[in-house]
Amino acid sequence: MNVLKWYDQNQRTLPWRAKKGEAPNPYYVYLSEIMLQQTTVATVKDYFERFIKKWPTLKELAEANLDEILVEWQGLGYYSRARNLHKAVKVLAELSLFLSMPTDLKKLPGVGDYTAAAIASIAFDYPVVPIDGNIMRVFARLFAIPSPVPLLKQDVYKYTSRMGEGGRSGDFAQGLMDLGAMICRPLNPRCTECPLKTTCRAYNEGKTTEFPVSKIKPEKPKRYGVAYILLHKGKILLEKRPSKGLLGGMMGVPTTPWQDEVLNPEDLVMFEKSSEWHKVSKQVKHTFTHFHLYLTVKVGIRQEICDGCWVSLDNLQSVALPTVMKKVIKQIPHEILRNCSKIN
Repeated sequence: MNVLKWYDQNQRTLPWRAKKGEAPNPYYVYLSEIMLQQTTVATVKDYFERFIKKWPTLKELAEANLDEILVEWQGLGYYSRARNLHKAVKVLAELSLFLSMPTDLKKLPGVGDYTAAAIASIAFDYPVVPIDGNIMRVFARLFAIPSPVPLLKQDVYKYTSRMGEGGRSGDFAQGLMDLGAMICRPLNPRCTECPLKTTCRAYNEGKTTEFPVSKIKPEKPKRYGVAYILLHKGKILLEKRPSKGLLGGMMGVPTTPWQDEVLNPEDLVMFEKSSEWHKVSKQVKHTFTHFHLYLTVKVGIRQEICDGCWVSLDNLQSVALPTVMKKVIKQIPHEILRNCSKIN
């Protein structure tokens, strides 16, 4: 088959991928697929290698606590994946054999149709084609499928439902993924190098740029809030966010609720009554999957320490801080940091 022949000669070298002649490591495949959910290969590589260095086996990762995992995960985003990973590896560590069937894998927290199919196919040669964005793009162009992206997956499934049965299912799936990433790219596809160019309808009809058919994305809503940085003797007050919801279980500075409108000054009285606050001129903007967040940052210095989780500013790397909180903390003015350090 053209895809397998092309893959044998052009496959990407990835830290979780088995070398030629070696059997895939199911733990590596599982961990990488969880990390790759809504995240690029380039971003995941370093995180994967750090995880494997710290926890070389699934059993060792299963013995880690959630805070340890969140610290290593910080910056990767979509933190529910880390919480689900923590739950799932404990289940897997109790089994005598790694789950190999998509139906069984889907019972694990955080594993849906695609992830289950990818693990089963790549790790165990299960005859299924996992349909990710790269594979959808390849087939949308190959057969000039007119369905827009939200409906495209079910149409691609009709073409791929029996394709994984020809042997080397895992290599075939990874070959399609690599083909989409390296050749059938979203922009400037390298069609003349594609092993499928003779049968690709979009290429032969000169319509490559028209597929996949895009759906116009609605503008993301905006949310607003105030973040409070409270300092004392070179330390910062942090709190753990609720385990459920956005950034669940992560650490951060206290904030007001995030809402659709800017808070009025009178609404902030309950948050600001205990300290005098310096408003930072630059607003922090952070984009989540479904909305843009705008945070006004206020900084206060305590003469006397109050109850809470106080962490040295020099030791923040040991705390599971999401990217938005790192952005907030970077806004502390230098003169305030100097004054904070002078308080004995």
